[in-house]
Amino acid sequence: MAKEMKRLHRITCSPGLAPALEAELADLGFAASGRDHTGVELQCTMEQAMVILLRSRIAFHVLQRFGDLWAADADGLYEGASKLPWERVIPANGYVCVTSVVDNPTIRNAMFANVRLKDAIVDRIKDCCGRRPDAGSSIERAVVHLFWRGEEATVWLNLSGRKLSDRGYRRLPGKAPLRESLVAALLHEAGYDGTQPLVVPFCGSGTIAIEAALIATGRAPGLLRPNMGIRHLATFDPQAWAQARADAKTAARACASPSPAAIIASDIDPDMLEATRKNAVTAGVDHLIDLHCCDFAATPVPAEAGIVIAHGEYGKRLDTEGDLNATYGRLGDWFKQTCAGWDAYVFTERSLIGAVGLKASQRTPYPNGDIDCRFAHYSLFAGSPSA
Repeated sequence: MAKEMKRLHRITCSPGLAPALEAELADLGFAASGRDHTGVELQCTMEQAMVILLRSRIAFHVLQRFGDLWAADADGLYEGASKLPWERVIPANGYVCVTSVVDNPTIRNAMFANVRLKDAIVDRIKDCCGRRPDAGSSIERAVVHLFWRGEEATVWLNLSGRKLSDRGYRRLPGKAPLRESLVAALLHEAGYDGTQPLVVPFCGSGTIAIEAALIATGRAPGLLRPNMGIRHLATFDPQAWAQARADAKTAARACASPSPAAIIASDIDPDMLEATRKNAVTAGVDHLIDLHCCDFAATPVPAEAGIVIAHGEYGKRLDTEGDLNATYGRLGDWFKQTCAGWDAYVFTERSLIGAVGLKASQRTPYPNGDIDCRFAHYSLFAGSPSA
């Protein structure tokens, strides 16, 4: 059997997470050939791409390059795309969705580019196979992604379909949830591996605690997903996929913490605690998370030093700026009085970090949607006056 050829893949992520994604991929054994603000590029086989689909905690999509086009306008796009061998990758009795990022002066609505590319795909398959696949907006089956800037266009096969960050466990999202992939990046930066206690005040709907539990048990996040775009391609190898899943489970057992340390989550809102509990049940990690309904300052802290991560308010749901600054000031006092010897982190809007009242050893920028946030690290040395 011929050795599978490596192809260019683009692993996308939330803006600002590319350095964390590159580090994660290196941990998985992949060397990036390029990186920008929203992704990493590398050469790999389809079977290696399966590893990324199943094990990456930070990635959004795994895109496999299918072809490059030179297209001045929509007609040129259709003509160029019609020459690509779509019949090799999209089943004639299947379904295809086209998504795109378009920056071409002749295109006012990206949906028009999507339609022209879709037409080229299904017309080509009909000419070759005698029938055309269905097409529409659902991303639950085969997905083709178009990136078109100026007259240069690249078409990719989206092997993930929906974002990999959509794990499927967050049935109750809460009021201001963090995306799972962002949380994974924060935990990666904090060095969390399940061997040290983790305390999560302001836990909301539980994403930080649940992602931590998945890391502590070594569980590949892709195993939570019953469906991915790769499964709907004509090139899909069910045996290779089954083996990749089996390998992911074996790797999970190998890297899981033998005895995960305590994960303690608290929130003053009982509805948020119930959301955390239900989401943790869906993820299968509820037995690893100790929940407490209380003010953050009453959160129990283990005697063994560990990591505390607070995702604070941004002011959207508090009445006054004074209330918000007072809350962060209390948080800083709690760090000093209760968490000496711990590594404390606060994730919040950039301008609010100073209200904590402690000197951060590091402030890493992380956009959260359109909010400019920082992940501030405080080393709370035991016995230090500044702790």
